[in-house]
Amino acid sequence: MTRIVLVEDDPTISEPLTRALSREGYDVEWHGSGAGGVDAADTADLVILDLGLPDIDGVDVARRIRDKGLQVPILMLTARADEVDLVVGLDAGADDYVTKPFRLAELLARVRALLRRRSSDEGAADVSVGGVRVDVAAHRAFLDDKEIQLSGKEFDLLHVLVANAGSVVSRDTLMHEVWAADPGAPSKTLDMHVSWLRRKLGDDATNPRFITTVRGMGFRFENDN
Repeated sequence: MTRIVLVEDDPTISEPLTRALSREGYDVEWHGSGAGGVDAADTADLVILDLGLPDIDGVDVARRIRDKGLQVPILMLTARADEVDLVVGLDAGADDYVTKPFRLAELLARVRALLRRRSSDEGAADVSVGGVRVDVAAHRAFLDDKEIQLSGKEFDLLHVLVANAGSVVSRDTLMHEVWAADPGAPSKTLDMHVSWLRRKLGDDATNPRFITTVRGMGFRFENDN
């Protein structure tokens, strides 16, 4: 049975969410503290993590989970919808977020998408282009055999781009594949993640070696470098 660790201190959210997830067939373990969530993440298939916790901030919980070497998907819950909080959370290693108050159907859809992605990644082959190698199964990326430290979304973005090297990947496709967003959803976060990814690859947006912006369309990962 798929095991979900829910880290949420507010019982008005945690109790109905635990019941709803259990009805979907998931084994749910609830923790009201960040420390408990960090410990429980070792055997989780998915972590649902509140950003505002009484002992440890949710961003720090995500960092501690990643520092343990765990690649378990992390879905962040946040009442702080401003851009800075969301960006910091995703850069700490969260894979997706849902803003409170959320619709249960939306949250369950995000859960299913993250679990599907994890399942499809297991046993997947490496993808390699121009000195960049993406080890999908291990969730690791390398540049000239040196590991690149990426957040969950940066890894997913790089994987999609490298897997389609030489072809333009539209903004809508990237938003759907990486963020499970509907086509046409605001994509400012995509531009920020491309910028961060370029920086970690040592790429120059004005004279790119790896990621080229195709105006009005999307991005292309170059396969001739």
